[in-house]
Amino acid sequence: MTPSRSGEPYAYLADPQKRSGAWWEPLKYIPLGPDAYLTTGVEARVRVEAFENDLWGDSPAPDDAYLWTRALPYADLHVGKVRVFGQLAVIDSLGADPRPTPIDETGIDLLQGFVEVSHGDRNKITLRGGRFLLGLGYERLVTTRWGPNTPLAFDGGLAVLEAGQKWRAQALYVRPVDAGTGDFDDATSDSRSLWGLYTTRRGMAVAKGKTDLDIYYLGYRNTLAQFSGRSGREVRHTLGLRAAGKAGAWDWDWEAFYQFGSFVGLDISAWSLGTITGRTFGEAPLKPRLALSAAVISGDRDPQDGRLGTFNPLFPRGKYFGELSPLGPYNLLLAQPSVRFSISPQVGLTLATSGYWRQSTSDGIYSIPGQLLRPAGGSNARYIGTEVEIAADWTPRRWLSFGAGVAAFKAGRFLSETGRDQTILFGGAQAMVRY
Repeated sequence: MTPSRSGEPYAYLADPQKRSGAWWEPLKYIPLGPDAYLTTGVEARVRVEAFENDLWGDSPAPDDAYLWTRALPYADLHVGKVRVFGQLAVIDSLGADPRPTPIDETGIDLLQGFVEVSHGDRNKITLRGGRFLLGLGYERLVTTRWGPNTPLAFDGGLAVLEAGQKWRAQALYVRPVDAGTGDFDDATSDSRSLWGLYTTRRGMAVAKGKTDLDIYYLGYRNTLAQFSGRSGREVRHTLGLRAAGKAGAWDWDWEAFYQFGSFVGLDISAWSLGTITGRTFGEAPLKPRLALSAAVISGDRDPQDGRLGTFNPLFPRGKYFGELSPLGPYNLLLAQPSVRFSISPQVGLTLATSGYWRQSTSDGIYSIPGQLLRPAGGSNARYIGTEVEIAADWTPRRWLSFGAGVAAFKAGRFLSETGRDQTILFGGAQAMVRY
């Protein structure tokens, strides 16, 4: 699920025959005149999280519990082919230790504010400029940052070309928004920028099913990058290929990346492969879906060879590998089997376990934002640890949902040989209204 509401279509409500009588429908289509209407909505979320032995005991506050609150109201004005979208963020926290960061709270700020102009029908071009949330594909590289309290917005421009139902191309140049903890103090980043071309071929026939194929190029610049104990200017180019689809009871999302560029005099050569493959047993009790997520994410093989091999996930999801995600997608081997049970159409239960290893024993481990958590040190061990997780979700109404999860991360040999190695315990729960 994404906090961005800008892609939700409600023009169909102009036809009274297509309305169901739900209480929220009059708020989604407010007629303002010929070819003009207004959509309104809000997301209100309350979430509590608690840790014991965060970062295996290395965190400044290893035992911590805090409350997150956020409200994201929006208004979407359509006048012919012109659209003006605005969304505020009212984000706060209570109890974050040692002090709240911009991920925990950002006060009152403009989350999205853009103008969009479109032309055409079957073959359509759309131009957008301003501040907006941006998620590409499975959001392994560019995300709306759904899990944490503060979503990630970008300032810049986006052009989208749609050729019928089969082809879609997005060209973009954006800079991320650096959030502050005060009111209306979010600002465009001076150090980071992103540009690229992302193309999608929809509905390709494969194995008695269909798959979407994404082919893309993304360029990234960061003048304050940090890797391998060095800091400076990074220019990185990513070539990507993604296939996501379904055939019968099977579904998949596979993505491969190659990166090249430069970082303070070092040549970059990095790569990654991420896969999710699942099968749903629809005729079995509770309709279980068995899935396997697997990833290989390159690390730096030799700090002295003049090359940087650590993969950069750019702007990754906040809870990348699950509810408890102490590790970010850098220098990793991952195997994550899981099973999800549909207790009812409104209730789901997911069980998962994850094994983590270092891809390169010459590189360390990193957090999701990219901070080095443990250098390679004197350890030759690959095994980082094992995580288990149980998560439940309940959606009694379209506009109301609840979720809860518990997880534990048991340290492996690499953590034991390089510092603290206590087992991380985590619990989280949330309630959300969204219309």
